[in-house]
Amino acid sequence: MSMKLTPGKLAGLKSVSTPKGVIAAAAMDQRGSLKKSLAKEKGVADLPDEALIEFKELVTDVLTQHASAILLDPEFGLPASKKRHGKGLLLAYEKTGYDAALPGRLPDLLDVWSVRRLKEAGADCIKILLYYTPYEKTAINDHKHAWVERIGDECRAHDIPFFLETVGYAVHGEDEKGLEYAKRKPDVVTGSMEEFGKERYGVDVLKVEVPIQMEFVEGTKAFKGTKAYTRAEALEHFRTSASSTHKPFIYLSAGVSNPVFIETLELAAESGTSFNGVLCGRATWKDGIAVYAKQGAKAFEEWLLSTGVENINNVNKALEAAHSWHDKVDVNG
Repeated sequence: MSMKLTPGKLAGLKSVSTPKGVIAAAAMDQRGSLKKSLAKEKGVADLPDEALIEFKELVTDVLTQHASAILLDPEFGLPASKKRHGKGLLLAYEKTGYDAALPGRLPDLLDVWSVRRLKEAGADCIKILLYYTPYEKTAINDHKHAWVERIGDECRAHDIPFFLETVGYAVHGEDEKGLEYAKRKPDVVTGSMEEFGKERYGVDVLKVEVPIQMEFVEGTKAFKGTKAYTRAEALEHFRTSASSTHKPFIYLSAGVSNPVFIETLELAAESGTSFNGVLCGRATWKDGIAVYAKQGAKAFEEWLLSTGVENINNVNKALEAAHSWHDKVDVNG
């Protein structure tokens, strides 16, 4: 079944993809968490915004030479968007983090931005992050469903692709890095993909977590000794989540190390899923945070040119197994 894309959505998707229709995008829209990490490595309480802006510029300048697009935020990332070597631009539309005082990790949009304004700022695509689990209370998920519908309609009105990133979380009191949540994760990911693949939301590309936690997959290099799934079961979880939607979908790196992300993509390839690329952030540049904080911009740039480029090329190699989203949409409009 192929989706029909409007001309603007088709053009937007093409601009963030390789000519073959694979999304090989770098992600650099971290804000609050990145600021905290940089300050911690530097041993200070807070950093000026200029540091965040410079960090994003350096990452963008070096890594977009090896990526099909870059994801940035309009708060600190617009100067970096000028250094993207003609590659596609996705802009984030949500506020960073969530209000921990309220239940349900409810999302919020940036105050002085709209899809119209993001498009005027040069966005080829709009990206939203939503914390979501099918196990959450109905009232909370209803709130989230309506919120995504609104954004979907705004993107339809401006004929620009809508990337929805869903990140699961625990509502049963489990440790999100622990065994019990790892066992539940396949259902969280599959349920999220199933829900937001529905036409009413107007999502063009689902940016999803892999449906397993690598360190709990027996027989992988990432395995740490406690088993949630056999390798065969892990492969089956990939297939089940992939078959829950007809939409193009890409994997996020979720902050794991480069070797673990590469092995994850190898597992996805082995499972035969029709994933259409990645939006990969921390798995390429995370280890450079300490370099920038302790040694400054020049040292960080050198680190990016060697290790950063090596990391993204590892990802690109793993992406040889990705499928073209052209197979899922009517490319001839």
